[in-house]
Amino acid sequence: MRCETVRTIAFSDLGDDIRTSLQGHRWLIIKGSELPQATAALAFSELEDVLVAVDHRGINVEEGLWMRAVHLLLVWDVDEAIALQDTSGITKVLATDQPVELLLW
Repeated sequence: MRCETVRTIAFSDLGDDIRTSLQGHRWLIIKGSELPQATAALAFSELEDVLVAVDHRGINVEEGLWMRAVHLLLVWDVDEAIALQDTSGITKVLATDQPVELLLW
């Protein structure tokens, strides 16, 4: 039987001990505007086997090392999604207006 509930945590809800806050979660959800402050969370997510989703809708995507830790990236523009899917190394890049929580696996 498949569990329909995926344990997620928003970057804004992480406590002072980021690594401990991530433990037991399947997904870390980060807003595009939070990326500059999320370096430690991205590093610890890999150590804790937590997948990362970035909701970058409404903000220009600046490519960088942060992409190496991301499994799902949401953008508004279909052409941008296709280009980023081809070049970024991110598992899934989608142009959608759906809530990020409905797209997690």
